[in-house]
Amino acid sequence: MNNFNNSDKTSLVNFHRYLAQSSTFEPFIIDVDKAEGVYVWDRQGEKYFDFISSICVNNVGHRNPAVLRAINEQMEKYLHVMVYGEFIQQPQIDYAQKLCSLLPPQLQKIFFVNSGSEAIEGAIKLARLYNRRGEIISFRGSYHGSTMGAVSALGNMEIRNRFNPLLPSTVLYDYGMFECIDKITEKTCCVIIEPIQAGTGMTVPPEGFLSALREKCTSVGALLIYDEIQTGFGRTGKLFAFEHSGVDPDILCIAKGMGGGMPLGGFVASEKLMSLLDVPHPLMGHASTFGGHPLSCVAALAALNIIVDLLPALAEKEARIRSALKDIPQVKEVQGKGLFLGAQMSYTETEMNALINRLMQNGFISFYPLFNHTAICLTPPLTVTLDEIDEAMLRFRTAQTIV
Repeated sequence: MNNFNNSDKTSLVNFHRYLAQSSTFEPFIIDVDKAEGVYVWDRQGEKYFDFISSICVNNVGHRNPAVLRAINEQMEKYLHVMVYGEFIQQPQIDYAQKLCSLLPPQLQKIFFVNSGSEAIEGAIKLARLYNRRGEIISFRGSYHGSTMGAVSALGNMEIRNRFNPLLPSTVLYDYGMFECIDKITEKTCCVIIEPIQAGTGMTVPPEGFLSALREKCTSVGALLIYDEIQTGFGRTGKLFAFEHSGVDPDILCIAKGMGGGMPLGGFVASEKLMSLLDVPHPLMGHASTFGGHPLSCVAALAALNIIVDLLPALAEKEARIRSALKDIPQVKEVQGKGLFLGAQMSYTETEMNALINRLMQNGFISFYPLFNHTAICLTPPLTVTLDEIDEAMLRFRTAQTIV
């Protein structure tokens, strides 16, 4: 579905002419005019429920008033002033202090970057500095970003093989497979895992898997890295998904919902680990010119304060969505936690494309997970109201017709 009339097709032509694309799936072609809360409007005035939250970026909704106020106040002071680390910038300190106050004792120092991919890169480099080992273990069906280190840990061989040679000694195992834990040895540098795997449809690992992984990594001196780029900042009903298991990582990678709609990422570890990035260790061992940009940090702090207040209400919102899905015959299973849900559908991949198109026509934005094209993501902003959930899920239900 292309939401363009003859008078404004120039924007569509220029979109394809000047902007490099990583996806050509036509139902996502919306000529955006504005966005607010859970809604996106196109230039024809059509309103859509954003039930993917810009892939878990807009956890506090589009243009949250508190986030806008923080940005506007900071704009009156200064924008970018210096590359990471040389100048004291209070927005960075204020945000880091608040975030670390909400994290376990061993996660008390943050390195700011711009995106999730950069966070993964920094975490891998930090792990290499720690134990000087080569082997990186990750899991099939995982997605950790698009830079070369992140692609090396990607859980899809078709994508990985297009960019060979990648980092050496990268090994993939099945997500949640207990047998793989014995494969972690003194040669293993780090294990990278999503506490809930997004790309396969919000897959929750089996009970005890993360704790067994933690125990093995500790015993052999490998670092456990959690990719909470999508699952973080309230998305699963807790501030971070690892809190459901009570199993803490050595390094926590964050981004997406972190910035309240502004670009921001980071990796968090202990002070001892982070000291490996300091001089006299490798000068500029890791750097990010715009990491911790003051506008992004004030937006992130405002968003974090909102998310903390929203957490108690998320269980009821999750239940409301699950209840609406229960009576839809085409829904086979619902996975995930909080407002990080994946509905496994009974459609074929071709039928799923048609479903997504019908959803768009019904004013409902969603998509299937990266590596599971027969499921659909249900990840609205955490600010969504119960009434908005009811209306949106009615639109979802009415799109379930015979293809």
